[in-house]
Amino acid sequence: MQVSKEEILHIAKLANLTLKEEEIDNYILNLQDILNFANIVNNAPIDGLKETIGMNEAYNVFRKDEIKECFKNEELLQNAPDKQEGMFKIPKVIQ
Repeated sequence: MQVSKEEILHIAKLANLTLKEEEIDNYILNLQDILNFANIVNNAPIDGLKETIGMNEAYNVFRKDEIKECFKNEELLQNAPDKQEGMFKIPKVIQ
C-alpha cells in the first residue's frame, strides 16, 4: 500500500505532531511497512481453523480477598513530615 506525503502530514496533524521535512520519508516507509503487514494478516487463510480466545488454555486465578494488618498506624506515620489526628497532613491542592 502506498502512503503519500499529504497523508502523513494529515495524520501528524491529527496526532498533534510536528514533523521535520527530513523525517517525512522515514515515516512514509514505516507506515507502508505497517499497512503491508496488516494486509498480509488480513488475507491470511483461516479456513478450517477453530475459534480461539488465546494461544493457550491459561485462565485467571483469583485469590480470596483477606484483610490483613501489615503495619501499625504509628509505624506508617513515623517518617511523615507532617501529621494530624493520626493521619498524613498534606498541603491543600484545590483552591
